[in-house]
Parts: sequence; structure tokens; C-alpha cells
Amino acid sequence: MLKLRSVYLLLFPCVLLSACFSSGSQEKKAKQKLIDTARQDSLALIFDPANNNKKLDEYFKEIHRKRNYNGNVLVAKKGKIIYEGTFGWADYLHRDSLKIDSKFQLASVSKPMTATAVLMLMEEGKLKLSQTVDEFYPEFPYKGITIEMLLSHRSGLNNYVYFTDGIWKQKYKGMTNQDVIGLYAEHKPAPYFPPNRQFHYNNSNFMLLAAIVEKVSGQDFDIYMQEHIFKPSGMKNTAIYSTAKYEKIPVDVVGHDRVWRRSVRQDFLDGTTGDKGVYSTVEDLFLFDRALRDGRLLSQQTLDSAYTPHSKLRNTYFGYGLGWRIYVDSAKNEKVVYHTGWWHGFRHIYLRDTKRDIVIVILSNLVNGSINQIDEVYKILGMPVVRRGAGNDDD
Repeated sequence: MLKLRSVYLLLFPCVLLSACFSSGSQEKKAKQKLIDTARQDSLALIFDPANNNKKLDEYFKEIHRKRNYNGNVLVAKKGKIIYEGTFGWADYLHRDSLKIDSKFQLASVSKPMTATAVLMLMEEGKLKLSQTVDEFYPEFPYKGITIEMLLSHRSGLNNYVYFTDGIWKQKYKGMTNQDVIGLYAEHKPAPYFPPNRQFHYNNSNFMLLAAIVEKVSGQDFDIYMQEHIFKPSGMKNTAIYSTAKYEKIPVDVVGHDRVWRRSVRQDFLDGTTGDKGVYSTVEDLFLFDRALRDGRLLSQQTLDSAYTPHSKLRNTYFGYGLGWRIYVDSAKNEKVVYHTGWWHGFRHIYLRDTKRDIVIVILSNLVNGSINQIDEVYKILGMPVVRRGAGNDDD
């Protein structure tokens, strides 16, 4: 026994040292991976405007001139930027020009990011898509509405943007997601439909998802997104801003209405997040695409589920998955996932052709319909023509 114990005591420091070296080696590998990823992201953003795709350049200059397009554009193919452009003003009143790193309020282009956070928590085993809202917020008055229904816009809920308008009296004081849940509990507005009966695009769904992320993670939504989505994706110019936290949103890009180019004032509805509230750049949205494609955020199995229509809309080609609008033509093996956005003077298209590895980011801060018809862009890139067919984006 004494000999065995002596041998053990002699070996124990070696075991400890081995464990320490192993731990140190793993930590070193993790740090190196982060460095390599950061370098990869930086290299992906290297682009000389002299190399701009000439046909795309002609097209966007034309819609700027003829249709008064105002905003920023990025197009990438197979991980490389092939076109970037800035057109017009960040703030028409002050004649401040847009820059390529100008931050836009993303409106509903925020939704795929919120969905990514929810699906990430699912993969970590911290929630299930079959769980209902009232499991997280017992005061929520509607039963049977699952996380999956929220993600796919099948909850049947009414839109908080409309029902709170006559209730929230302080029109320029930000209303939080928790405030909205409290108003649902107090006023119990009638839902549009019973749960899971049909698709109905609705900001309430993603506002609730952000509140669930907060409840499950124990972090404010903006902090969780920064630590788990934006930072791992290399999105250094992206953040969530709420008028409930900031008296003035710290960005220079102003939203303008469609006729007089008057700036659109932010109000109490800019306090809620999840359905909107992400401020970002065209280059950071490209990096978000790369992070998803590289498997940094979600597994391929989860992404496949997110990119599968949970509702077919208008015709067989368009649907809505889990946080993504989808164009799919099975006969031609075509699938494009995308999201549009429209809110307080901003209008956007964020589109990802998963087959050809093409990303199109078109951000606009002048709502005038200039980006409603972009068929020519698809033709230039050799993509299927994807018109808006996934319902109205009235957010």
C-alpha cells in the first residue's frame, strides 16, 4: 500500500502538469482561432472601389439619379465583395453625406438576428421551440402560443404597434418590451386568429422573442446580442439602441419620408427591440452572412430548419421559415433567403442566395419605392428573379 501510495504521489504532479499544459494548450488554440477569424473577417472586407462591378455600378447610379435612391449598397459573391456604393445623404437637413460605415436602423432586417439568438439558446438546451410564452411570462394572457409560432409568424396575435398607440400616453418616451407585455396583460386585446391557424406577419412575435431571450439568458437583449451574435460575427459597427435606454440614439443616419424628405422623428415605439432596433452597416451584414455560412453561430441542421418554409404564401415559391423570408423553386434547385425592412424612414433588402453564395445588402434612409424593383440586379448576378412575395412588410 505504501509503495502504491508513493508511486501515486510521484505521479500526481505529472498529472497536474499534464492537465495544466492541456488546458493552456486548449486556451491557446481558442485564442488563435479568434485571431484567425478576426483576420479572416478583416480580409473579407478589403475592397478597392476601382474594382466595382461596372454593370452594378451603372444600375445603382441610375436608380439614384432617376428614382432618387438614397442609401448604401454591398454585393458579395463567394465571400468577396464585388460592389460597394454610397448614394446621397445621411441627414438631408444638414447635407451630411453617407459613408460606407454609416449605421442604419435595420427595421425588420433585425428579425433574422433575433431568430438566431433564439435558435442558439435552443441548441444550448436552454429553451425548446415547443414552449409557450406564458411559461416565461405567466402574466401573458394568451395560451398555446409557442416559440416556434412566434418565429414563423403563426401566433395569431394582434400587432402591438397598433394597439398600444392609443394607450401609451408619453409619445416620445421609449416603451420597453416588458411594458408591452404588461399592456397585453392589462388590456387583453383580441387576437387576429387562434394560434397556428395561419401566417400573419406581426411585430409582436419578435418583440416577445427578444423578451424571452432576456428571461432565459438573464441579460438585457442588447448585451446578449453584442456578446453572442455581433462580436463572434466580427460586427464591430453593430449595436441595438432603444429610446427607452438612450435619450438620443447615437447614430448619424436619419430616416426620411417619401415625399418631402423630412426626417422622421423617433418615438415610443423605438423603445421596443427584437422586431427592430438593430443599427448596422452594409459591411457588418456581409460579415453576419459569413458567420452563419461558416457555422460560427448555428449548426447546419438548425439553419436548414430556419430556411425551410413553415408557411407557404401567395404561391408555391414564397414562404416564411424561422426568422427568414424564403424563395424556393425545388424543380430548379433554387433557394434564396432574405428579409426586408420598413420603419420610420428606413427601407431595406437583405438577401442571401445560398446556392451561389451571393449576398445583396441594400439599405435606404429615404422611403420612396426606389428599391421595390431590383430585377436587373438579379439578372446581372445570374440569380433567379426574386420579387417580394412573402406578404406585406408594414413594419
